[in-house]
Parts: sequence; structure tokens; C-alpha cells
Amino acid sequence: MANASDATPGTEEIAFLEGPRSRSFELWSAVRIFLELIRGFRALHFVGPCVTVFGSARFREEHPAYELARSVGRALARAGFTVMTGGGPGLMEAANRGAKEVGGSSVGCNIALPREQLPNRYLDRTVTFRYFLVRKLMLVKYSYAFIALPGGFGTLDELFEVATLVQNGKVRDYPIVLMGQDYWAPLIAQLRDKMAAEGAIDARELAFLTLTDSPEEAAALVRDAGLQRFGLSYPRPQRALGERGLTPGDPA
Repeated sequence: MANASDATPGTEEIAFLEGPRSRSFELWSAVRIFLELIRGFRALHFVGPCVTVFGSARFREEHPAYELARSVGRALARAGFTVMTGGGPGLMEAANRGAKEVGGSSVGCNIALPREQLPNRYLDRTVTFRYFLVRKLMLVKYSYAFIALPGGFGTLDELFEVATLVQNGKVRDYPIVLMGQDYWAPLIAQLRDKMAAEGAIDARELAFLTLTDSPEEAAALVRDAGLQRFGLSYPRPQRALGERGLTPGDPA
């Protein structure tokens, strides 16, 4: 059931989102999404307790936020967490790089795009997904907390999806940390002074957002939440099922 969209990476989702298609196309799309879910589960189930770091792919090493992201990666790794990102360049790369610099573990959930986004070189394991919906699920499912560095539409999308899940009790007591006070302060003001003031959100719901410039403070918050609320328990792979732990440089 191959189709023309298979020729170019990242175009399957374009056809899928264009409205109703033939029954065979919809069935094949459902099968591909299911298989992609299984591939993600098998690749990421044993990577250890993760913290997902969101941030712009466009900020390069000369941008001040790059060093902040790198410091965040180091602090999380020292606290015992695997650093999970979208696997791309920019601040995602910086967070993965920081984790690797102190001997930590680093994982990326990359996305296939028409303009190819190559995984960064600081990943112990990377999984490239065709569908954003599967990638976003994996970025949430395996993490005990979420850190948002400066970013654009993609970062905001990921941030507010997690915030909505916390707001509605779909994930409970998971810290969300906004790194970079100057960058995020206007957003917090909008949420507090406009949206909460007019009743669009409850002011108490802002309590799960922490704004800081300190990677150490962020890592301590995540560590305390992980230990006190979740115990940082994690399953072990079963060799009989072909399952693997995290092996450096291992693609999936």
C-alpha cells in the first residue's frame, strides 16, 4: 500500500491531515501509526528516568541560551536523569551535549521533515518518527519533568500540551520549569494578568510552572519531585524479549 508520499521523508503526515481519504489509505495510516508507537515503546522503555528538555532548533552555539541549555543538561545528568530532547540542533543539541559532557545519558526523539532535520551528535539513542503525534507522545510518556528553554512555535506547542495534560490531571504532579526569566516573564504575565484575570484559566493552575535562570535549581526541583512523588522506579529489560537498555551511540 505504498503511496507517493513515501518518497519524501516527513510528507506522510501532510497527506494524512488533508481530510478524509480512501478507506485503504486510512487503514494503512492507522497501521503505520501503530507500528511507529511500538517502535517508540521498544526503543525508549529502558532508557532510564528521563527529563524532557524543549527548546529552539534555531539558536546556535553563539546564542546565550545555548550555554544555558548545556548547563541544564549537565545539571540533570548529575542528578541522575537521562536527558531527552527532540533530537535536533540548537538548544536540543546543547542539552544533549551538556549531559554527555558529564558522563550522563542522552536520548533524542527526532522528526522526519521535508527539510531533513538530522539528529545531533550527542545522542546515545535516537528514534526518528514520521508523525508528530507519536513523537510528542514519546517526549511526554517517559519523563518525570519538563524543562522549556527559549523557543518558538514548536516549543510553545510542546509546553502548552504538557501544561494542558497537567491541568486536566492526565499527568500528575510533574514539574514544568521555564528556563530564562527574561524570555518567559512576558508569557507568565499574559497568563496571570490577562488569561487568569478573565477566568480563562485558574490562577492556581500557574503553580505548576516554575520560572528560573538556575540550572541547579531546576535539577533540584526535578530530583525532589522524582524521588518524593515517583520513587524513580524504572523497569529492567528482558533479554528473552529482545529488549535492550541504553547503549551509547545506539540508533533505533
